[in-house]
Amino acid sequence: MTMSMQKENKTDLLKLRELTGAGMMDCKQALVDAKGNLKEAQDIIRKKGLDIAKKKSSREAKEGQILSYIHAGGKLGVIVEINCESDFVAKNEMFQAFARDIAMQIAAAHPLYVNPSDIPAADLEKEKVAFRDEVKGKPQNVQDKIIEGKLAKRFEDICLLNQKSVIDNTKSISQIVEALGKKLGDSITVKRFSRFEIGVE
Repeated sequence: MTMSMQKENKTDLLKLRELTGAGMMDCKQALVDAKGNLKEAQDIIRKKGLDIAKKKSSREAKEGQILSYIHAGGKLGVIVEINCESDFVAKNEMFQAFARDIAMQIAAAHPLYVNPSDIPAADLEKEKVAFRDEVKGKPQNVQDKIIEGKLAKRFEDICLLNQKSVIDNTKSISQIVEALGKKLGDSITVKRFSRFEIGVE
């Protein structure tokens, strides 16, 4: 395999990781199964996610914590729900510290959604249309790659799990969630959040 092919494969791997929030090994296998086709790999990840969800039906993340965070002299506030599988984990200091960090992340980075799958289809299509206008005149395969890259970057701006951590910008929030889950031996899920700021709707 040439250096350029290795670089492209690594880029696709990272892109798939950011688009889906799946683990690196799952992304790597999905790309192998899809013969390098990024879109097909995404479909494989989604289907696998649904299968895993069915298998875990007896281990649903029904415990957790709802945390509120108030900042800027009462002018900015966040409420976030973070789930786990056991009450024992919900009371763990690492879990509670993580919940506080996530609330601070939401306050500072102002995400609009938890992950890309939460974006309404109509809004996502508007984003794609805007990006298509920017790449008119380029070959179709080049347009598709540019649009995928622009979407991945957009998701980093507006989706909590895709954002870089404001505490450690070498990691995305999804990577931090995955690492915490492994440490605690539990399934950690950021379920939902609301961000309130005086004068901002």
